[in-house]
Amino acid sequence: MKKISNVLVALVALEHLYFLVLEMFLWTKPIGLKTFNLTAEFAEQSASLAANQGLYNGFLVAGLIWGLVSIKDPEAIKIFFLSCVIVAGVFGAATASFSILYVQGLPAAVALLSVLFLNTKNKA
Repeated sequence: MKKISNVLVALVALEHLYFLVLEMFLWTKPIGLKTFNLTAEFAEQSASLAANQGLYNGFLVAGLIWGLVSIKDPEAIKIFFLSCVIVAGVFGAATASFSILYVQGLPAAVALLSVLFLNTKNKA
């Protein structure tokens, strides 16, 4: 069961790695423009902000991977970083686009529930 939860955590990490690449490197490219429904002019003006946002996604990726490879208290690390992703998803849904809740928050919530419930079954 722990393998299932680790796969879900890894999928959330991969999703955020994709966000990092989109925001840091592809923001002004056709895929970035299409993904975020941007004009070329706006993308150029906001590229440094998007890169900063992408960097924060990188920190989430690093934390989730740390939780996957850590020997000491990996569940606590996963819980913390998945909770950060959920908060970011809720905030993004409230301030930018409601779809962020489904794209970002929902996968993290499912992974968090798996960490909380699937891992505790193995300990009992």
